[in-house]
Amino acid sequence: MIVVTADQVASRTRPDLTVGERARLQAAYGERLLLPVARNAGDELQLLSDDSRAVVDLVLELVRSGDWSVGVGVGEVLAPLPADIREASGPAFFAARDAVERAKKSTPRFAISAASPDAPHVEALFRLALVLRERRSPEGWEVYDRLVAGARQTDIAEDLGVSAPAISARMKSANIRAELDAVPALARLLELLDPDSSSATGPDAPTEGRP
Repeated sequence: MIVVTADQVASRTRPDLTVGERARLQAAYGERLLLPVARNAGDELQLLSDDSRAVVDLVLELVRSGDWSVGVGVGEVLAPLPADIREASGPAFFAARDAVERAKKSTPRFAISAASPDAPHVEALFRLALVLRERRSPEGWEVYDRLVAGARQTDIAEDLGVSAPAISARMKSANIRAELDAVPALARLLELLDPDSSSATGPDAPTEGRP
């Protein structure tokens, strides 16, 4: 399973964002989470999921805002699950704690922790994607947000009052297509860090000696 711990940046000198963000994340991702989003340790949010794609989406969204240090822990969670995530425990929670503490001291503010020796490699790829996003211009984000919301490039061009080639140029400059293609791969790599994942041990999982 995957635990996400998000710690508000500079919480002592800024307004508390946890209440509003908890409600927003629950509304947006609740069906893809195993337990409701909870506020933990004052200025932290904690989430639990077995949906790696949901976690990738969460990470990209939280880090983009600049308001959170985000730690992802992958591993076992003790069963049965309680009704409140704050009462849950297991290696995935300890890993998420380690990850968020490292995330607070890094740029971008993100880290992954798992027992798998591949965790640092997966973290490096996430960091690469996050750094590329940090360099995206406001014009690039304008196209990205409309595209992921389901708009077609021609519709975006008409909406923004520019030509279709101009939208294509913005997408290329902002590395939008490369990111959209990479997101499923990041989700798959994250999933494979969990030794208890069915896909990590299924017929398509990497095995020793397999190319």
